[in-house]
Amino acid sequence: MSVQERKQRERAGRERLIVATARELAEQQGWEAVTTRRLAERIEYSQPVLYSHFRGKREIIGAVALQGAAEMAAAVRAATAAATGPRDRAGALARAYLHYAENNPAVYDAMFHLDGGLAFAEEDTPEPLKDAFAALLESLTAVAGAGVHPGLFTEVFWAALHGLATLTRAGRLPPAEAGRRVDLLVDRLAVV
Repeated sequence: MSVQERKQRERAGRERLIVATARELAEQQGWEAVTTRRLAERIEYSQPVLYSHFRGKREIIGAVALQGAAEMAAAVRAATAAATGPRDRAGALARAYLHYAENNPAVYDAMFHLDGGLAFAEEDTPEPLKDAFAALLESLTAVAGAGVHPGLFTEVFWAALHGLATLTRAGRLPPAEAGRRVDLLVDRLAVV
């Protein structure tokens, strides 16, 4: 292994450490606790080293969001792989999405509520975000209904899931009815 390859591997390792530490701190104490000073202390590198990887908290939030998008895409695909039909896939997708949002609140915030400097629905949208949408689209195309554009249907279904996740987390919807909400969403929107 060349010196350059070793340095690249070490740099990538530091970036993973920064992102993992930011994510852990955000999940434990909220994003307001994530500062470059605290991250530098936790990873035992100087702030200039941290800034050599990320220009600031915004880029770190973006990196966490991209990681979360990849994880969510994998979770959705895993959950829908065992489903027996289009409606079952839609229900499995909804449950996997809401489960991910509930169990990774800081990551979900990075993905959808905080400014990580990421472009959505643009040509320069990062690949993990495109893939997360593709994971939704793959499972929802078959339930979009006749004459309905699958991409548009996926956006509406996703918006409904995002609303359920956000309102439930904010305590605006009683968690005891979560399963019935998913069933209603699938029954009303996933018309096969």
